[in-house]
Amino acid sequence: MALVAPAHAQGAGKVGAPLVLVVGDSLSAEYGLKRGSGWVALLEARLAQKKIAARVVNASISGDTTSGGLTRLPALLTQHRPDVVVLELGGNDALRGLPLAMTRANLDAMAKAAKAGGAKVLIAGMQLPPNYGRQYGQQFAGLFAIVAKAEGAALVPFLLKGVADGPQADTLFQPDRIHPTAAAHPVILDNVWPVLEPLLRR
Repeated sequence: MALVAPAHAQGAGKVGAPLVLVVGDSLSAEYGLKRGSGWVALLEARLAQKKIAARVVNASISGDTTSGGLTRLPALLTQHRPDVVVLELGGNDALRGLPLAMTRANLDAMAKAAKAGGAKVLIAGMQLPPNYGRQYGQQFAGLFAIVAKAEGAALVPFLLKGVADGPQADTLFQPDRIHPTAAAHPVILDNVWPVLEPLLRR
């Protein structure tokens, strides 16, 4: 059952400070976690620690697909007028066996829309477990880089690097084997931070 994390500012920030809009699925919506322990919430704390005046809006919804994100994005761009848009979608497309061409087209359309609204774009890449088949898995993992290159977006090649492919992978996932535990989210933030920080300092 999908849990909805409503869009809300996670940090008060200063008026006029850069705004980061995260449009994602359960990996960003704190599914199964205590509120405030997911990587997006940890990002707010990192920004404060680094004395970077930026605000964060988490518009992630558990279970969302790229089609859902594409539908929601125009209203989010109008409402929040973000400076940076993080697109963390696609995993549910693959879990549902949706066509890769559709996932790619939706991500491309979202990146274009965000850029047209004056935002920089960061795409969070994802990979699939081996049981989905080597060819499908490779094509899925590769589409994020293809979209990022085509749209001039920043790229986190694999959001769950060090989590899903690390030696402690068994201990970093909830019992469903899909959603990371709270202990994994600092690692996820460390994957995003080196790519996101330069976008905020420009």
